[in-house]
Amino acid sequence: MLRPLFITLGCLLAVTAVAPAADEPKPIRVLVWDEQQPQQKSAYGDKFLGETIAAHLASRPGLSVKSTSLSAAGQGLDDATLDATDVLVFWSHQRSKDQDDARVEAIVKRVMAGKLSLIALHSAHWSKPFVRLMQERAKADAILQVPEADRATAKWQFTNDKPYGIVRPGTDRITPYIEPSGSNTWMVTLPQCVFPTYRADGAPGHIKVLLPEHPIAKGLPLAWDIPQTEMYGEPFHVPPPDAVVFEEHWDKGEHFRSGSLWKVGKGRVFYFRPGHETFPIYKQAEPLLVLENAVRWLAQ
Repeated sequence: MLRPLFITLGCLLAVTAVAPAADEPKPIRVLVWDEQQPQQKSAYGDKFLGETIAAHLASRPGLSVKSTSLSAAGQGLDDATLDATDVLVFWSHQRSKDQDDARVEAIVKRVMAGKLSLIALHSAHWSKPFVRLMQERAKADAILQVPEADRATAKWQFTNDKPYGIVRPGTDRITPYIEPSGSNTWMVTLPQCVFPTYRADGAPGHIKVLLPEHPIAKGLPLAWDIPQTEMYGEPFHVPPPDAVVFEEHWDKGEHFRSGSLWKVGKGRVFYFRPGHETFPIYKQAEPLLVLENAVRWLAQ
């Protein structure tokens, strides 16, 4: 009679030994999405840029990381995958117009509901998910500029709704902006999400931490350099950020808000500027630490 009881207790003890503690935090689920330009191989060797980022994040404790791309089924952004993601890290450059609008709206819906956060990297400033979320933030900001008594009955018109891949001259008015257009009717010019100047010459960028107490800046020096990068010059046509964690400048005088945060609906978006697919920026310790910090903070 003792033997069956002994086996049963042994099984229970084995289960108890491997079961996680009830208060053990669940891992943060990260999806790294990459357009995967062939040019990336010149800087990242056998791996694509997104795969390099994903491999690093996967080596860090408490993160569960997957890598996908534009060429995957459903562009790697099917509903089941998005529902199993806390933070989406997004890299794109040359093929923004190929991004499926339905999959983009699925991302936007989840961010605005507070179920997903987005990190847009470098040339993903004109990726469809980033642009759409900046548009939604611009619409929310515009409502606050209308007298409170008129907001419920205000009529809205929107222009510049598909700006992907167009660089604005420096003399143009900075988007977004709002103008009256009749009786309690308002015209909102949506953000272009670009800037007037850039240089892909590989000149070094100099990063300054503007908010050293912000969790995204944790463990970083107050100033650090990227030996080779592409330059983007202000003004950046986006809604005013809620916080600018990093500013970048170059020896020829240009500067850029290179680490900016926005609340969009109930969710959050972080834009991190350093990049160019032919420079090994995401092999460098500081940019990788920025991404790790951002993933952990955005997933809260």
